[in-house]
Amino acid sequence: MIIDAQTRFSDSQAVTADAVGTNVIDLGDDLSLGNGEPMAVLFTVEVAADQTTGDEDYTFDVEYASNAAQTTGRQLIGRRVFESGTPTAPAQDADLLVPGFQFAIVLPPTVLSESERYLGIRYDVAGTTPTITCSAVLVPLSFIGSAPLYPKGYVIS
Repeated sequence: MIIDAQTRFSDSQAVTADAVGTNVIDLGDDLSLGNGEPMAVLFTVEVAADQTTGDEDYTFDVEYASNAAQTTGRQLIGRRVFESGTPTAPAQDADLLVPGFQFAIVLPPTVLSESERYLGIRYDVAGTTPTITCSAVLVPLSFIGSAPLYPKGYVIS
């Protein structure tokens, strides 16, 4: 799968505290999303989630915002939660968050009046020593599972 740099929210982003993705997508003023080809944000774990003390939780959000910093006009459009220990529904077990694990948050189709200008992601972490490294990219839903993902074995300098 070929990934466009303009649709990448995070590229090997190390998360140790609540953070937004390193990139947002500017949808402009007249763009609705997901009408036609369904879209999703595909997250890939590159360094396993730390669960040293057993109280670490990891929440992955996809959201619209009215500014690029994702501080105003925020609208949650999708979420996945992973908890250490015994997860409570609808959370999943943080044991899944190992290198190579992928999951998607499907974006609902929107009309212009219900979306904001910027599309971005947010990582919310909790617990004593939360840390994880992830990448996230916007892709057509049909791309998910169509090609295997292999770990990076190279460095481009």
